[in-house]
Amino acid sequence: MLSQDILVVDDEIGIRELLSEILQDEGYSVVVAENAEKARQLRNQAQPRLVLLDIWMPDTDGVTLLKEWARNGQLTMPVVMMSGHATIDTAVEATRIGALDFLEKPIGLQKLLAAVKRALSQPVHDPRAQQAPTLARLGEAEAIKDLASALDSAAAAQGAPILLVGAPGVGFELCARYLNLPDRPFVAPLSNEDFAVAPQELVNKAAGGTLFLRDLAYLDRRAQAGLKSVLAKLEKQKVRIVSASSRPLDALAASVDPELLKALSQLIVPIPSLAEHREDIPRIAEALLAEVVAANRLEPRRFSAQALQLLARQDWPGNLDELANVVKSLALTCREGEIDLAPVSRILSQFSPTGAVPTAPALPEIAAPTAVDMDLPLREARDQFEKYYLERQIELSGGNMSRVAERIGLERTHLYRKLKQLGISMPKKHRPAED
Repeated sequence: MLSQDILVVDDEIGIRELLSEILQDEGYSVVVAENAEKARQLRNQAQPRLVLLDIWMPDTDGVTLLKEWARNGQLTMPVVMMSGHATIDTAVEATRIGALDFLEKPIGLQKLLAAVKRALSQPVHDPRAQQAPTLARLGEAEAIKDLASALDSAAAAQGAPILLVGAPGVGFELCARYLNLPDRPFVAPLSNEDFAVAPQELVNKAAGGTLFLRDLAYLDRRAQAGLKSVLAKLEKQKVRIVSASSRPLDALAASVDPELLKALSQLIVPIPSLAEHREDIPRIAEALLAEVVAANRLEPRRFSAQALQLLARQDWPGNLDELANVVKSLALTCREGEIDLAPVSRILSQFSPTGAVPTAPALPEIAAPTAVDMDLPLREARDQFEKYYLERQIELSGGNMSRVAERIGLERTHLYRKLKQLGISMPKKHRPAED
């Protein structure tokens, strides 16, 4: 999908075709998506100039998809919502989230063209514009939600230095920027020399904001002395110092001045490795791929399901940084279209000590299903298959219903309805409240 496209998202084929015809006749380039999952793929491949988004769809409703884009920092284009039976409250909610306009079905020709013209006249979003920092790039798993809570608590301790600890590449700077308030200075020197030669100048630049130390483990003695000399001045300048360390505290004690280490580690926040929330890896990989495609103006690329599974199976000792390098390499060296197992296996083999090509992840051992009774009427046979299928997905996901819904591409409300219909019991803690 090219950047000038209008993306039309609607589960009704007649509406998709009609809107596409009208807009193409007006000279616009149009791509269509029949559901939210397809819309996600197209949005990840490139940024459309405008999205026409239906509210009621079978897998994920439009408002939920709009929230997802807003949460992930992907609401960088105008979105016009469409519905034939939405309430005023729904329209207001969509507008609050970030929708530009709302069209009621059946959509009149003049109203459609006026809305499109108005949306495309909006200023082009500058991705470099400063926004409220988020941890969306790190994922959405429970480990990241816990991390966000820990960072929020640390941020509430006004001015106290914060030490982020974790393996290399876990996203230290992302976390440090999350701690920094929007529109406040964020100073992150690349060299030890800056701390050794002009520490006061760094404090002046960071006044009212954050001074970020990239890795305390590699701070030499001269830089340590320089940093120590300005510690007493941080409060007056309202500068919070956030440090990172790829080594544990006991290892730091051998190379870092004890007084400096004590001052910088008043609040300690561990950052989880990618292996601790590997369920996020497919989503992160797709987002990284979209960034590389957009930044380099490449033709559309996407990962196959098997390729994403293979990426999720890796240990990633270099964490987010290593994954980003692999995704960038694949984006720049593969042809347009689907990036499948073969190129992913080749590049991952370079990270293996033996050079062996990794294999696709094997699914956990689960008892073979009872064969579907072929003499049953179609509806009963389908219910029998769906019951086994959903029970298997619940077992594979460890009873995590959010993960089940994501794996099978079904909105959670629809999933609960289907489980109830088929008489499938859920783990007690995942059962929705009774009406």
